[in-house]
Amino acid sequence: MLCHFLIFKKSECIKLLKVQLKLYFTSFLLWFYCNCHSAGNMPSLSVLPPKCLQKPLLVPHRHMFGPGPSNVPSRILEAGANPVIGHMHPEIFEIMNDIKSGVQYMFQTQNNMTLAVSGTGHTAMECAIFNTVESGDSVLTAVNGIWGERAAEMAERIGARVNTIVAPPGGFFTNAEIEQALSKYRPVLFFLAHGESSTGVLHPLDGIGQLCQRYNCLFLVDAVASIGGAPLHMDQQGIDILYTGSQKVLNAPPGTAPISFSERACQKIFSRKSKPVSFFLDLNWLANYWGCDGKPSRVYHHTGPVTAFFSLRESLAVLVEEGLENSWERHQKVAEYFHTGLESMGLKLFVKEKKARLPTVTTIVAPHGYDWKEITSYIMKTHNIEISGGLGPSVGLVLRVGLMGCNSSKANVDMVLGALKDALKHCHKSKV
Repeated sequence: MLCHFLIFKKSECIKLLKVQLKLYFTSFLLWFYCNCHSAGNMPSLSVLPPKCLQKPLLVPHRHMFGPGPSNVPSRILEAGANPVIGHMHPEIFEIMNDIKSGVQYMFQTQNNMTLAVSGTGHTAMECAIFNTVESGDSVLTAVNGIWGERAAEMAERIGARVNTIVAPPGGFFTNAEIEQALSKYRPVLFFLAHGESSTGVLHPLDGIGQLCQRYNCLFLVDAVASIGGAPLHMDQQGIDILYTGSQKVLNAPPGTAPISFSERACQKIFSRKSKPVSFFLDLNWLANYWGCDGKPSRVYHHTGPVTAFFSLRESLAVLVEEGLENSWERHQKVAEYFHTGLESMGLKLFVKEKKARLPTVTTIVAPHGYDWKEITSYIMKTHNIEISGGLGPSVGLVLRVGLMGCNSSKANVDMVLGALKDALKHCHKSKV
């Protein structure tokens, strides 16, 4: 018994000794930390350099045949790689003036208040709404896809009284329907997407601007997915505010958004009772930075994305060289060639009326029995091609293929058709 007792005591002592050593070691570390801290020798970095940033950047090349962004030609990439200079240097102002002239040509407008917002198409949408609408104003949006929904939400967030007219995905509005809503709601602003990329609709514009003038309403048009790829005449069609993005037909990197305001729009904006909710998008400041206010000097507002300006200027130069009407014609012919190829495969186009099909973004009825996600994933993995599914109200209903700017060619159509045929052959098809 005594022997067992001594062995037990010995093991307990070893355990106690280990605990004491741990306590002593912890106390030592605490003492060391405190002394280092008090001596000013505490390690300065608590977060170590990330290993992921110690590797070279690798970006794959892909065929960007979704609804955007589109591929950027080397000429435009090289323009963006020019040396950075100051955003208030005279050379930058000259480049901004070139951009303004290019946007006026692309929009077919003589509006002096023409510029490019620093940001994507959403930024231009907010710039238009935030500058023209005050809390309590009545706003009408045409919703036949996601962009009408977004415009309505932006206006609601700043206190506008928002009403909508709604068409099913793939549909559009008659002028009679629009006039009825204008008469009923008497809005200060009416929003319409010319190219509704979520549903593939090219909305007719003729006569709507004149209706808006009759009801003392500003006409705001989203042309992010259509400009350069479908006919549009801002001044002739009575559009008061028009905007687009750099990453679609223009084939520039995302990050700049051309926008133009009519004299009617400027009168409303510069006679408002309250300041716009956004300082960054305040047209009073932007007009000066872009040399649109007639003042002799430009004042700092924000640091303009100078390399993005280089790219945007080059993309506008490419459009000017081809010619706007030639670009419209090329996109239309390529779209028709694509549509014929799809129908010969037994696939259906989502937009029934030919005149309402957006030439830049084609919507295909999701093939029955297939999972659209499997189709797009297979095409990406096997053919290195991006196409996409629906967006907003068209989710699950369509596949979307964008052939814009330099991507709009019959060779690229053949590539997409081949990839679709391969996907339908290899992807799982339900028998239900």
